[in-house]
Amino acid sequence: MTAEQFADRHIGPGPDDERRMLEAVGYGCVDELMDAAIPEVIRWHGTLDLPAPASEREAIAELRALAARNTVAVSMIGLGYHGTHTPAVIRRNVLENPAWYTAYTPYQPEISQGRLEALLNFQTMVTDLTGLATANASMLDEGTAAAEAMTLARRASKSTSRVYVVDADALPQTIAVIGSRAEPLGIEVRVLDVERDELPAEFFGLHLQYPGASGAVRDHAPLVQAAHTVGALVTVAADLLALTLLRPPGEVGVDIAAGTTQRFGVPMGFGGPHAGYLAVRAGLERMLPGRLVGVSRDVDGNPAYRLALQTREQHIRREKATSNICTAQVLLAVMAGMYAVYHGPDGLRAIARRTHEAAARLAAGLRAGGVPVADVAFFDTVTATVPGRAADVVAAAAAREVNLRLVDADRVGISCDETTTAAHLQAVWAAFGVAGVDADVDAGLPDGLVRTSDFLTHPVFRTHHSETAMLRYLRRLADFDYALDRGMIPLGSCTMKLNATTEMEPITWPQFAHLHPFAPAEQTAGYRELIAQLEGWLAEVTGYDAVSVQPNAGSQGELAGLLAIRAYHRDRGQGHRDVCLIPSSAHGTNAASAVMAGMRVVVVGCDGDGNVDLVDLDAKVDKHRDALAAIMVTYPSTHGVYETGIAQLCAKVHDAGGQVYVDGANLNALVGFAKPGKFGADVSHLNLHKTFCIPHGGGGPGVGPVAVRAHLARFLPGDPTGAPVDGRPAISAARYGSAGILPIPWAYLRMMGASGLARATGVAVLAANYVAARLRPHFPVLYAGNKGLVAHECILDLRPLTKATGVSVDDVAKRLIDYGFHAPTMSFPVAGTLMVEPTESEDLAELDRFCDAMIAIRAEIDQVASGRWPAGDNPLSNAPHTAAMVSADQWPHPYPRSVGAYPAATDRVGKYWPPVRRIDGAYGDRNLVCSCPAPEAFED
Repeated sequence: MTAEQFADRHIGPGPDDERRMLEAVGYGCVDELMDAAIPEVIRWHGTLDLPAPASEREAIAELRALAARNTVAVSMIGLGYHGTHTPAVIRRNVLENPAWYTAYTPYQPEISQGRLEALLNFQTMVTDLTGLATANASMLDEGTAAAEAMTLARRASKSTSRVYVVDADALPQTIAVIGSRAEPLGIEVRVLDVERDELPAEFFGLHLQYPGASGAVRDHAPLVQAAHTVGALVTVAADLLALTLLRPPGEVGVDIAAGTTQRFGVPMGFGGPHAGYLAVRAGLERMLPGRLVGVSRDVDGNPAYRLALQTREQHIRREKATSNICTAQVLLAVMAGMYAVYHGPDGLRAIARRTHEAAARLAAGLRAGGVPVADVAFFDTVTATVPGRAADVVAAAAAREVNLRLVDADRVGISCDETTTAAHLQAVWAAFGVAGVDADVDAGLPDGLVRTSDFLTHPVFRTHHSETAMLRYLRRLADFDYALDRGMIPLGSCTMKLNATTEMEPITWPQFAHLHPFAPAEQTAGYRELIAQLEGWLAEVTGYDAVSVQPNAGSQGELAGLLAIRAYHRDRGQGHRDVCLIPSSAHGTNAASAVMAGMRVVVVGCDGDGNVDLVDLDAKVDKHRDALAAIMVTYPSTHGVYETGIAQLCAKVHDAGGQVYVDGANLNALVGFAKPGKFGADVSHLNLHKTFCIPHGGGGPGVGPVAVRAHLARFLPGDPTGAPVDGRPAISAARYGSAGILPIPWAYLRMMGASGLARATGVAVLAANYVAARLRPHFPVLYAGNKGLVAHECILDLRPLTKATGVSVDDVAKRLIDYGFHAPTMSFPVAGTLMVEPTESEDLAELDRFCDAMIAIRAEIDQVASGRWPAGDNPLSNAPHTAAMVSADQWPHPYPRSVGAYPAATDRVGKYWPPVRRIDGAYGDRNLVCSCPAPEAFED
C-alpha cells in the first residue's frame, strides 16, 4: 500500500464521483468550490506543516515504536486507578466492535434500544451498589463527577453558606478538580481532616472518600448526621468494588455518591477514558446532571428505553443550565455494566474478596517484618511507614517492575486489585526488605461496616455468565441498534465520519492500555512523545501556539478555554471583565460553560440569513465595553454557513478589550483551508470525536483539547495531582485526560497528512453542497453563504410542509428509519428543521441513497397533503414500522403493508428493523423508571 492510499480509503467519493458531484453543484474542481464558499479574508492558501502521510503499515510501525518506549509495570499506585482484567468477550465484542463504537448518542431511541438497555444495566449496577435511588448514564471521570456533585449539593441544600467541606483523605486529583470548579462560582472549598478537625458551623456540602486515599475505611454515619443537622448534603466518593463487601453509602443516609467504574473491566489507559458515575437519593433525581436513561413505552404500550428528563438541558436552559455536561462515557459505561453482567454479584464479591485478602496478606507480611502499617480498617490499600526511606522503597519496587505510591518522605501507599498475584506481594516485601508471610491471614472487615444487603438481583446480572450466553446477549443488543457499520448517520454538527480500523487498533495494546496516569515519567516516554506530537500537529492545523489535550469532552474544552480567558484578564488587573457574548444560534453548552466559568451571558441576535447580527453586536459591545471578557462563536456558524463578517466580529471584540473564543465543533469545514488562530480567534476547543476520528461510542468517549494563542498559553489546564497554581485549573482528573484514545487522532493525522486533510475538508463541503443541490427542489435549504453555498452541513426547512400537512419533523425522522437511515439532527439550531452533515467518508452511492429517500418521503408528504392518506394514519405518522407491526394478522391502515415495510428502493434482504415503534417520551418523564424493569414488564 502506498502512503497516498489511506486518504483514498477514508474519503468516500472517488475522482469520477467528485466530478459528478461538482457538476451538480456547478464548479469545476474542489478548490474552486472552496474559494467561492470561504470568505477570502480568512482563506488560508498555504500547506500544513505536517509529516508526509504514512501508509497504514508505516503508521502502525511508528506507533509500535512509541508504545515500546512505555514500560508496563505492575501498578499498585491506586488513587482511583487500578489494574483490571477486561473479559475477552467484552473486549472483542464491545470495545473492538464497530456496532458499539461507531454508534451515536441515542437521541433516536427507537434505533438505540441496545445501547440504552446496556446503559440501564449500568445505572442499575450503580444504584444497587451505592444503595441510592437513581444513577445517571455515566460521567466523564471521578473528579468531574465529584465536582458536579458539589454543584448539585449547592442547588439542593437549604443552607445559605458558600462553604464546601472536602475530606483531606479524598483523592488528590479530585480535590484539585473540585477546587477548580468551585472558585469561579464563588464557592469556598475547605479541605479538612474530618476525623480530627471540627466541622464549620455552617456549610452546604461535605465530600467524603470511601475508602479514603490512604486506604482507610471509616464509619461515616456520624459525619452524615452532623452535616444534615446544619442543612448540608453529603457526597461520598465510593469504590464500587469495595461496596460489594462494605456497607453502601445509601444505607447511612448519604445524599449523593460519585466515583469511577474504571476497575470494572476498563483499562487504566494513562488516565482515561473511564466511566464516572453519579447517583442520588430519592428527591434529587430531577437535579441530576448529564444523561439519564429511563423506561417509557411505545405506541403499542410495549416497554421501551429513552433518554429522560434533563438530557441536554443546556439546549433548553442555556445560561440557566446548571451543568455543561452534554455527553457521557457510553462505550466505557457499557463495558463496566457488562463486566457486572458477566461476573454477576457472586463473581464481583469473589473478585473483591481476593483483592481484600491480597491487601490483608500484604499488610501482615509488612508487620511481620517490623514495618508499621496504619492501624485502620482497609479494603485494598495499606499505608506503610518507613521513616526517611519512602523514596528508596518506591525505587526498589520500581526496580522489580512494581509501582508504589510515594505519600511523603516517610510513608508508602500500596494498593491491590484483581490482577495482584503472590509474586507481586513478594516483590513489594522485597522492596521493603522483609520476608513476608506464606500462610493465609485474617482478612475480616469491621462488623459494623460489612455489607449485609443484596445487590444486582435483576435477572440480567444472574443469567449471562457463560461465554456463549454473554456473546449472544451482546450480539442481540447490537442488532437492536443502528450505527455507522450499517449506514450513514447524517447528523448536522456531529460529523459522524467513519473511524478506520487501523486508527482503533492500538488502543488495546498493553503499552497504551495498562499505564497508570501517575506512573513514573521514565516509564511513559512513548506516551508523552505521542501527546507532544499530537498537540503540535493540532496547533499547526488550527493556527494556534499551544494545545492541551486534558479536557475529556468538548464541553470541558469550552470551560478550559473560558477559564484561560478569565485568568488572562485577572492577570492583567481586569478581573472585572465578566461578560460573555454568545449568538442566539450557539450550541447550548456555550452558555452553560460561560456561567460555570463565572461569566455573565449576554445574547447577540442573528440576522435573517443566520449570521451574527453585526449591528446588534455593536450595540452589545458598546453597552458592555468595560466589562466585556469574551465572545463565543462557532465557525462555520451553527447554521452551516461561512459567515463573511467573522474577521470584523473578531476585530470589534478585540477593540473593546475582549477575547474571541471560536467553538471548534465545525472544524471539519476548515482544516487545510482556514486557521482560527490566524483569522482573529484567541482560543478554541476541538472535538477529536468529530474532526479527528475518535469514535462517538454511542455518546462517548470524546476528547476536547483546548488550543490557544501564545498570550493564553500559561493559563492552560494544570496538573491535577496538585492544587491549581498560577491560574492553571485542573479540568479533568488526569493530566492528559483520556490519553488512552489519543493514538486514534494521532494515526488519523499521521496517515492523512496535509494533502489528505485538506482533501477531506473539501469533499465534506462538496458533499453537503451536493445534498443541498439535490434536495433544494423538494425542501427549502434554510441558510446559505457566498454564492448560495453551504459549508459542511445544510439545514432543510420542514416548517412550511408541517404547516400545510401536519407532517412533523419527527415524522420525517422516524420514517427515515424505515428507509434504513439514522435521521439528521432534528430542530437544532432551528425548530422544525433537519440539519444534514454527510461528511467526507460517505461515498456517492450512499449520498444518493439518502437523497432518494428524502425525495421519496417528500412524495409521501404530498400524498398526505392531497388527502389520499389521512393526516393521522399514514406511513409517516406511523413510522417507524417494526417487523411485528407489518406481519400482524390485522392491518387497519389505508396504505399497503409493503409501503410501511419496504419503502422505495430499500434493501429487502438486509433491511434494518427497529425493535420498537415510536416511543412516548412524555410518559417516561411522568413515570420515571431509571433502572432495569422486572421481566414481567415485557410480558404481552
